[in-house]
Amino acid sequence: MSEDDASENVHSALGYRRPGSYEELRAVLSSGSMRLPKQLRQVAIYLAQNPSDIALGTVVEIAQNARVQPSALVRFAQSLGYPGFSDLQEIFKDYVKINWPETRERDAAAAPSAMGDPDFRIVAGLVKASVASLTRLPEKIDVATFAEVANLMAEAETIYLIGSKRAFPVTIYMALALSQLGVRNSLVDNVGSTAFEQIGFASTRDVAFAISFSPYNSITPALAATARQKGSAVLSITDSPLSPLAPLSRAWLQINESDFGGFRSLAATMAVGMSLVLAVAQRRQKKAPAAKKGPRRTAAGKANGLA
Repeated sequence: MSEDDASENVHSALGYRRPGSYEELRAVLSSGSMRLPKQLRQVAIYLAQNPSDIALGTVVEIAQNARVQPSALVRFAQSLGYPGFSDLQEIFKDYVKINWPETRERDAAAAPSAMGDPDFRIVAGLVKASVASLTRLPEKIDVATFAEVANLMAEAETIYLIGSKRAFPVTIYMALALSQLGVRNSLVDNVGSTAFEQIGFASTRDVAFAISFSPYNSITPALAATARQKGSAVLSITDSPLSPLAPLSRAWLQINESDFGGFRSLAATMAVGMSLVLAVAQRRQKKAPAAKKGPRRTAAGKANGLA
């Protein structure tokens, strides 16, 4: 049997064609066609977020980092139609060859400083992780999706900002910035456990902008689902096609932050969040009447007051 025939058989049996590239793998994972048990879903999330680690690591190392047994990696590969995990690993190796500078940046960020005391190494490690996240961002951001998110936010009557735990600092700063720029918004902060009451005012004229990261154990997806039931468009930042926010969102941006010592940076997420704020303000200014009495402050000028 030829490889094409084998691929067709896999497609018929599983409902999707065996991915031939990292991009195709991401498409399969985000399509919702795979129904995975909890452990294999954990593998899928780790693989989608860490392609360089998958390409360069051993099965034992990858399993340890994903917090699963090595056999789970094999089962996941077979669920995609591959004979074994090493066959699946080849598409990650091809991806890393194309994106080799990213791998070098990641390794540099992970390497501890050879000089200085332990406190300095902590500072240097966290700074390098943030720099790695920011350096990777311009090449990885989906510009068309960014524009779609900004357009929908600019057209909304009210922007509901949803984020808890690690994502909350980003949403609260976006709320401050939008308010400074005269854009109506509502921060769903869950003070007094009133988050669902807060999002209950959302309507078809509004959008809900949500941020959530793995392991997705916050109430953010539930709040986003409530906003969608109210007729609001859900927009989001998350870190995997398997995020519960992905199927809820009309448009979503994927951001994967580098980590140091088990703590992930927020640098890239904050940069994208504030970029959306400015993009929304600029779009609204263009729609405003051209002739106005008195001087008008620009979005950039108002943003200087956020410091």
